[in-house]
Amino acid sequence: MDSNKRSIIRKLAAIAVIGFVGIPAGAGLIPTLEQFQEENGYGTEEVVADTTEEVVEEVEMTKRWVLPNGSHNEKVVLTALQDRGITDRIALAVVLGNIRQESRFHSNICEGGARVNYHSCRYGGYGLIQWTTSDRYRGLGNYASRIGGNPSSVETQVEYIFKERQWLDIEASLKRNGHSVGYYMNKAYYWLGWGHHGARTHFSHDYAARLVFK
Repeated sequence: MDSNKRSIIRKLAAIAVIGFVGIPAGAGLIPTLEQFQEENGYGTEEVVADTTEEVVEEVEMTKRWVLPNGSHNEKVVLTALQDRGITDRIALAVVLGNIRQESRFHSNICEGGARVNYHSCRYGGYGLIQWTTSDRYRGLGNYASRIGGNPSSVETQVEYIFKERQWLDIEASLKRNGHSVGYYMNKAYYWLGWGHHGARTHFSHDYAARLVFK
């Protein structure tokens, strides 16, 4: 919304408030509606009709999906996904469901369940999405070293996820709204390449039911 429209809305609000408290418009404090129309070249109905759609759009843009009672790590990931432009509830739920299946959102977990730092995980996958192959596992460590981050932290791992080719290959599909769990799950497979599906579909439906738009 441009600054001129904002100014007009403030004037209209002032007229309404002054009238409500009983101070007569035109008393030197605020113009009458007739004076407003003459000054701005159009009536209040035109202003409201012209700006309502933009006001609604602006308010909608400030709303986000939130996860009541979610863990710190779940909320970090959910925020980061939306910052990337992923806004579909089901798409968000599928990404969350897959991470839950991989690591239960523990960023310092080694395959098998040991909670250790990055350098102490000697075999298997590590972290939020269980980076397993040598190039992806080392890629996390190299990225953390390059930015001065901690490879065991959720923040560094989320940043690294968005740098990986496997993620970038599917991100555009996750930004396409209105698809099913199955559609987004198929994209997630190409991201993670899991060998065991497990409960990721169940977890995805669970997140879809818990996410709240506010």
